[in-house]
Amino acid sequence: MGRLTTHVLDSAHGCPGHGIKIELFRVEGQQLELIATRVTNDDGRCDEPLLQGDDFRAGVYQLLFNAGDYYRARGVELPQPAFLDQVVLRFGIASESDHYHVPLLISPYSYSTYRGS
Repeated sequence: MGRLTTHVLDSAHGCPGHGIKIELFRVEGQQLELIATRVTNDDGRCDEPLLQGDDFRAGVYQLLFNAGDYYRARGVELPQPAFLDQVVLRFGIASESDHYHVPLLISPYSYSTYRGS
């Protein structure tokens, strides 16, 4: 069975992004269905996969990372509104037997992602 995981790295401070709230949505047309909410641990990862088992199926998904809250908690002064308050990544899962890993590298003014392993 496949699974979905993520990992957040704070490239501005050179450390894992810990304590970041992540929301996972299934996208059905114009509708978003919230299916999981997690908070990253000290290593910037979630303690369990965001999606696995019978819930892991092909389709379009969206991850929402609350980056602005993370940086404000670190004491970083952000303009209002923050440039990247929330990072939204929309992606597709084509194979229900694969591991999909979505790493996120963030700073207050940029982000990068890719399909990891």
